[in-house]
Amino acid sequence: MADIVLTTLNAKYIHTAFGLRYLLANLGRVRARAALLEFDIHRRPVEVVERLLSQHPKIVGLGVYIWNVAALTEVVATLKRVRPEVVVILGGPEVSYEAEEQPIVQMADYVITGEGDLRFAEVCEGLLGDGSRVRSPHPLPKIISAEPPEFSKLALPYALYSDEDIAHRMVYVEASRGCPFDCEFCLSSLDVPVRQVELTVFLGEMQRLLERGVRQFKFVDRSFNLNVATGRAILEFFLERHRAGNFYHFEMIPDRLPAELREVIVKFPPGVLQFEVGIQTFNAEVAERIRRRQNLDRLEENFRFLRHETGVHIHADLIFGLPGESLVSFGAGFDRLVALGPQEIQVGILKRLRGTPIVRHDAEWQMVFNPHPPYEILQNRLVDFGVTQQMRRFARYWDLVGNSGNFVEAAPLIWAGGSPFREFLRWSEWLHGRVGRTDSIALVRLMEFLFEYLTGELKLDPTQTAEVMGRDYLRGNRREVPGFLKVLVSPDTPGEKAGPRTVTVARRQARHLTSRLRCETSQ
Repeated sequence: MADIVLTTLNAKYIHTAFGLRYLLANLGRVRARAALLEFDIHRRPVEVVERLLSQHPKIVGLGVYIWNVAALTEVVATLKRVRPEVVVILGGPEVSYEAEEQPIVQMADYVITGEGDLRFAEVCEGLLGDGSRVRSPHPLPKIISAEPPEFSKLALPYALYSDEDIAHRMVYVEASRGCPFDCEFCLSSLDVPVRQVELTVFLGEMQRLLERGVRQFKFVDRSFNLNVATGRAILEFFLERHRAGNFYHFEMIPDRLPAELREVIVKFPPGVLQFEVGIQTFNAEVAERIRRRQNLDRLEENFRFLRHETGVHIHADLIFGLPGESLVSFGAGFDRLVALGPQEIQVGILKRLRGTPIVRHDAEWQMVFNPHPPYEILQNRLVDFGVTQQMRRFARYWDLVGNSGNFVEAAPLIWAGGSPFREFLRWSEWLHGRVGRTDSIALVRLMEFLFEYLTGELKLDPTQTAEVMGRDYLRGNRREVPGFLKVLVSPDTPGEKAGPRTVTVARRQARHLTSRLRCETSQ
């Protein structure tokens, strides 16, 4: 039983609702009257409503995001039909901009735009009053703006991670909020100013999480290396307390990696640091058009340092569909990034996020976006719908083959001696012609298609190709190669003997890491 129920639909079970935990931690006088219920996106809306109403709430607060707005619209519609007296309050980035036109907003009672950590509590206290009933009508407007709070006024939410969260789910943390840049495609460009958690307080919370058994920390800060002194202090904190199995994810500014950070980064064991690096485009004209500021020479030098002198796992981002970026221009940037050697490249399709100023280019560049979430671009002046569809397939297949760690030796065979972009696009279209889909392709089936392509279309030697693919497969701690490779694979292949089996990092990162170590020890 709870007067206030906070809820959302996470993209996956392993994800946790970080924002809702902030709301719960800051409810103040009504905190004891609140509960948090989380679901994943696959839960049927009617079942979600049933669980919510089992708490007999007076107020339901929902976190609305690009990935769950469609399903939550159905949740709110059902909730309002069966219990119209329940007050529905929305928050989150998806309803913080262009709110009035959205069906989910039209059905809700209130929307809190911006960072509602403190404003939500004020609204709930005003609505509940003495607790006997929800006050109605209320003088508040339907759309309620929340100013960015200072961290000194916030209760931090880390104690609200349950033992089950710590054991089975992702733990998000933040040492800062906001972004100093104004890239037009990104909601973070609207999130100003940058604010820091008081460092001693933050590290105390991290210490308590470590003591409770947290081993994987995902920082949601937009740029952990913006403040060099703070970034260094956080890295040193985790380095001093590092234990096998710990993993730390940071998002970083790609052209800012001074000596003060480098000398700490090099001390971490291989595979336990992951840096998410947003490059987005190598086209200087396009970058200027969308107000993306970065020094590409310094970025490349930083990549070389990270790949050759550290064990950092690099996850780099590129965006397809930016105004003025042609297929040729994007391909050149992709090839340039592949040459820098990040373990993962996320090829994102440009999204028209609500509130972002990317729309100012719509007329000049004939930008056409899908009106439904996730609002991806369909075509523009330089890339038509057919090309955009090809790139959607390219992005998905690249994740399966280029990023997964299941093909770290075999994937480069696709473009050996040629343009990685051009040759992988060729493979992508060949594969789609065979399977007609981009999802639900079993790993062994994908391997069979790749072997057929490498040996049939590219005329590579079957035995050598099978040896490479066999090593790739066994790298994932699998016992024996698939049957179709057995007749070609050498008996000496059934083990990753040159790379250690005791690597204790996340699985996907470990597959990339053992390949690197195997190559190093064989030199």
